[in-house]
Amino acid sequence: MLAVWVVASMLTDRPQTLPPPWEVLARIGHLASTGELWFNAGMTLMRVGASFALAMAVGLVIGLMMGRSRALDDWLNPGLIILLNVPALVVIVLCYIWIGLNETAAILAVALNKIPVVAVMIREGTRALRPDLDEMARAFRMTRTARLRHVVLPQLAPQIAASARAGISLIWKIVLVVEFLGRSNGVGFKIHLLFSSFDVTGVLAWALAFVAVMLAIDLFILRPWESRANRWRQDAA
Repeated sequence: MLAVWVVASMLTDRPQTLPPPWEVLARIGHLASTGELWFNAGMTLMRVGASFALAMAVGLVIGLMMGRSRALDDWLNPGLIILLNVPALVVIVLCYIWIGLNETAAILAVALNKIPVVAVMIREGTRALRPDLDEMARAFRMTRTARLRHVVLPQLAPQIAASARAGISLIWKIVLVVEFLGRSNGVGFKIHLLFSSFDVTGVLAWALAFVAVMLAIDLFILRPWESRANRWRQDAA
């Protein structure tokens, strides 16, 4: 990919259209040395983390309830389908109009775009829970909390890990749109400023710097978590 980028930049021969990698790397180094990169990337990462935690918590509860109750699934499914198909931009604009240009609206807008995806994955995983383990839990008179902790959540661990990995990339993309439209800091806001001056080098520098952060999170946190959650499949094989 790096070689293709170098060749393409040489063939284009227009730095304002496609700058070579070393110019983008130099811009990243400058942003890091001034501290601008760390502050804005940190603000974006904070929004990603808050939205991710909210979406996973709410989506897990909704998906678990829909998977355990057919009546509740029939009642909530139309709303879930609507949320899955409403464009993210519409949700963001409505949150900003209804709540205001603040952090609450930004985080809620991102979470609302992720919650239905988590709910669907958890619902399907809940439907596949083993009934014999439920019967065992009832026979031993386990409390609901104990049953959830020791019977339900361990079986749902692969679905939870998969929804987390699939969702983190979606969330950070939507966060950039949220910042582009209505925040005064963050990677999306900086890209918005650079877009107005057609600074492609700056746009690529901010984008690639944050992509590196998200790749590190996936490699060192989410991927090991998913491997651990699916370890029982390897042991069973």
